[in-house]
Amino acid sequence: MSGGDLRGDPWPQRIACLCTEAVEVLYALGEADRIAGISGFTVRPPEARRDKPKISGFSSGKLERILAVEPDLVLAFSDLQADMCRDLVRAGVEVHVFNQRSIAGILRMIVTTGALVGRATEAQRLVDDLRRGLDDARVRGEARIARHGGRLRVYFEEWDEPLISGIRWVSELITLAGGEDVFADFATRHSAKERRIEDPLTVVARAPDIIIGSWCGKKFQPEHVRARPGWAEVPAVARDRLYEIKSPLILAPGIAALTDGLTALEACLDAAAADQKR
Repeated sequence: MSGGDLRGDPWPQRIACLCTEAVEVLYALGEADRIAGISGFTVRPPEARRDKPKISGFSSGKLERILAVEPDLVLAFSDLQADMCRDLVRAGVEVHVFNQRSIAGILRMIVTTGALVGRATEAQRLVDDLRRGLDDARVRGEARIARHGGRLRVYFEEWDEPLISGIRWVSELITLAGGEDVFADFATRHSAKERRIEDPLTVVARAPDIIIGSWCGKKFQPEHVRARPGWAEVPAVARDRLYEIKSPLILAPGIAALTDGLTALEACLDAAAADQKR
């Protein structure tokens, strides 16, 4: 029944999700049937990639392909999708653009998504569950600090050409898990361009104990990191503490980052700490 028919369900019936975070939330809320199309970058949950039509890239897409699924709502993320969203608005489509960059922002995104589809109670329940998980991780982080006599210094690299670091929700998760993000001062910078590390020797100077690579869309190559001029003296490199977290787990500001991404981050910290004792 059409969402415009006041005798039936008043919520949007055909949602085009241009961002993977919205897809994961809608599935978690039991509202997958409302999804009419997804970004080709969507990997979570796996059934979404299998069952839903791919209608866009992340920062680009043909208007006709999105309109072909006849959306009555489009969910998008960030200024990187601004051009697509502008064209959709001009075509008469209702668009909601999220811009979450922090843990708190991710939780707000979930609440808002729930409200948009008439599942506010379920969304709040999901947020409460996630908060409990974050609280538990904070307790484990404090124990980790006490156990190891301080915070291990973490360099989290989200891209290698050029070097980019300091993405805010990851920086917050590192702190919560008991680490210290060596580029935490970048976390208030909005765009990836603003978080570029112009001189790779800046990383050397900040002397991270751990390097975690999560290169968006490609496999992390530790040997490339080891070969960078001057990096042999970095504690993480000298002690071979180079780890990978798959980008879908942590680089999308959604449920995955606060669950599986956080778990993977904690595992990196524990692996490095165990190595330090040997």
